[in-house]
Amino acid sequence: MSDLICVGSVAGSYGVRGEVRLKSFCAVPEDIEAYSPLTDENGKERYPLVLTRPIKNGFAARLGGVETKEQADAINGLRLFARRDQLPSLPDDEFYHTDLIGLEVYDTGGALLGTVKSVMNHGAADLLELHGPGLKSTVLLPFTLEAVPTVDLDQGRIVADPPEGLI
Repeated sequence: MSDLICVGSVAGSYGVRGEVRLKSFCAVPEDIEAYSPLTDENGKERYPLVLTRPIKNGFAARLGGVETKEQADAINGLRLFARRDQLPSLPDDEFYHTDLIGLEVYDTGGALLGTVKSVMNHGAADLLELHGPGLKSTVLLPFTLEAVPTVDLDQGRIVADPPEGLI
């Protein structure tokens, strides 16, 4: 499991004084500020963070080292990470997306279905994007207790009971 968890991303500049548009991926969006300083995905660059105000789809924020609109524009798309030990422990039925990506998915008979490529959410519920040699195309598996009764992070596997006709 990765020691770093993606908690947000920069969505461009905000105004002309070096503020950035910040998208928070935290369950309570404002909590992203509590994990400051954040890092890049390698953990090398550190970014102290201060939220300045809520804006549409996120926050205006100050990132350490970003003083101008041009610097803010230059880091558009930057994904920001916090250390796992900074984040709250999750209940047994909740998972960080990064922990699910790469897990092998088996059906209830033990046959390998594929591997989790990504976790998506288009509004209703999370979907696991599966891909693998036995699949004609990418499959979107609903991440519900009915369709995914078992997630075993220690064994690095998921047991799925996909809806009829999905795979």
